[in-house]
Amino acid sequence: MNIKVSGRVSKRAVYAALAINREGTKVLLGLWIGEAEAEGAKFWLKVLTDLKNRGLKDILIACCDGLNGFPKAIETVYPHTQVQLCIVHLIRNCLRYVPWKDSRAVAADLKPIYRAATLEEAETALDDFAAKWDNKYPAISQIWIRHWENVVPLFDYPMEIRRVIYTTNAIESLNRSLRKVIKTKAVFPNEMAVIKLMYLAMRNISKRWTRPIKNWKAATSHFAILFPERFPLNS
Repeated sequence: MNIKVSGRVSKRAVYAALAINREGTKVLLGLWIGEAEAEGAKFWLKVLTDLKNRGLKDILIACCDGLNGFPKAIETVYPHTQVQLCIVHLIRNCLRYVPWKDSRAVAADLKPIYRAATLEEAETALDDFAAKWDNKYPAISQIWIRHWENVVPLFDYPMEIRRVIYTTNAIESLNRSLRKVIKTKAVFPNEMAVIKLMYLAMRNISKRWTRPIKNWKAATSHFAILFPERFPLNS
């Protein structure tokens, strides 16, 4: 977003970290301002170190939208965390290489990959996609192959839980709400004024976060099996 600071327009980005706690309710972990689309591992290392210093001891799964340097940073601070790439953003990134006339067909042929019942079926579906589309759009299958390590964690979970894991829809909804607040003020004296306005907005937004997210009870059972020492059900 563009923020007007001290009489000039400075293109800055506000980054938000949203968590789901043990009870299944959403919690905003923090807001940070940085250069738009220019942050790398160094920036995310600072953010994650800040979170750890403030008491965030562990993260089971981190879902991100292809942020540059984020997987490397989280591996450093939280080495046992699974990094899951947001499938929705991955598809959008792929469709940037596709003209409108083929976009629906390509999107439809990507579905068997991320909707596969097993990892083996997903790998077969990716091979089938490459065989069909690589002659026209070779970049797409390469994007999936390059990010495959951060795509596959979702196959450890049943279908009803995967949507919680493989999309960043919750934080996108939060971002939409915050953008509405930002648009009400044309000029900010400094970046702290932006943070303060967003904080006040978050206090109102978070009042609606009173119930566990959908399918959370089923998810906890799987977490307890996959992460027995880190997520015991009796704690």
